[in-house]
Amino acid sequence: MPRRTKIIATIGPASDDEKTLRGMIDAGMDIARIGLAHETLELALDRYHRIRKVAEESGKPIGILADLPGPKVRAGRMPSEGLHLTDGMVVSLTPGRSDSTPEVIQVDYDELLTDIHDGDLLTFGDGAVQAQCLGRKGDLLEVRIIHGGLVKGRPGIHIPSDRLRIPTPTPEDFRLADAFVDAGVDMLALSFVRSAHDVRRIGTEPYPRGPLVVAKIETRAAVENLDSIIEASGAVMVARGDLGSEFPIEELPHLQKEIIRRCITVGRPVITATQMLESMVQAPSPTRAEASDVANAVFDGSSTLMLSGETAIGVDPIHVVGMMSRIAARADEEFDYPGWSQGLAELHLDPTDVVEDSITDAMTSAAHRAANGVGAKAIICLSRSGFTVRSIARFRPQAKILGFSTDPRTVNQLSMSWGTKPYHLEGGLLTEELVPEAIDHAVAEGDVHSGDVVVVLAGSGIHKGRVTDTVRIVRIP
Repeated sequence: MPRRTKIIATIGPASDDEKTLRGMIDAGMDIARIGLAHETLELALDRYHRIRKVAEESGKPIGILADLPGPKVRAGRMPSEGLHLTDGMVVSLTPGRSDSTPEVIQVDYDELLTDIHDGDLLTFGDGAVQAQCLGRKGDLLEVRIIHGGLVKGRPGIHIPSDRLRIPTPTPEDFRLADAFVDAGVDMLALSFVRSAHDVRRIGTEPYPRGPLVVAKIETRAAVENLDSIIEASGAVMVARGDLGSEFPIEELPHLQKEIIRRCITVGRPVITATQMLESMVQAPSPTRAEASDVANAVFDGSSTLMLSGETAIGVDPIHVVGMMSRIAARADEEFDYPGWSQGLAELHLDPTDVVEDSITDAMTSAAHRAANGVGAKAIICLSRSGFTVRSIARFRPQAKILGFSTDPRTVNQLSMSWGTKPYHLEGGLLTEELVPEAIDHAVAEGDVHSGDVVVVLAGSGIHKGRVTDTVRIVRIP
């Protein structure tokens, strides 16, 4: 069985040359992520255009995700060799934007001295280094390192989200988003979302005219407002780094499962991120625990798995993508497909208030049952926006999902949808008239063969908005 769970790989200094990008695509990268917290806009846009060039040459739809920095509080740049923080060490923090020293760590948050309280737990980076606030001394905040490690670059410092006074999105987010929307980016990730209002404030055109907006769930407020955030978003990311700082660590696996379940039931792609194969930044193979973590994220129902530092600064990005691909593909083979669809049916979801969406929901449900009933080899979806494809993907069918669209951006956005092989069709109106062309294309690509039975989802063109309102069962001649 081909791999169904998609892979996002972060592009950084270790992976942004054309040869490495080609190798990562060949190894299984479906989406390239550009993190905007550490680079200049000029460098990020140059990286974007290089990825586009290599993706077009590869002939494979590769989505590009621009990850906005959000109201991330960061330390001033560490010494070039990094700063070793050891257990029991007392360190001073101060508001500022200069470089940090072993004596004083600068923090780019003006309210640091008033918003951090005695006893607060602060984390650096993705939580590997932890410190407890001892109190204020003049214009310094003293903290004791309770779990040490090496910090490099400009690591994030976690401020409890209920006290963080910086809005989401930030003015810098708007500036970066405008530049990447103009460039034609497929997806935008919004950091430190706390409400659906935060998602709506980004103000981009609805997809596919604009990018698919990915809400990163990494605050307590986001968990409390999860359903409305999911509704306002095009996709969701379980950002386990800061989320693990907001909740007791023993809660994190259960939050991951619940967020994934609630996303998939309403047809939202969901990304599981942070430290998935972290040891492979340096090591040639992951730990056993990391391999199990990746597999369990697949079993939980993740649409997409994300690699961060492993491919951005790691020693062998191509090998890391290949390793992630193999682990995910093996887990896909063991996924409980019947159990998943049964569990989805038992949730008794409330019907949407949008009539057109309700029709598509009903038709994709019927298509899933039909595919199971006839043993279909594939479900062929014709979809302008990708909504139909995402709706059928929530059932996790064993049949292949072939997503066809006449919109090139939709095709790239479908690179995030579980189990979907995206294809571009030439033409304007996406109606039943293009079904024969889609079937011929699937045959030519070797996705289906003569004698195979397929289920086709398309729109008749009768309803405004080109609603998916027809399901047919076809035997390939």
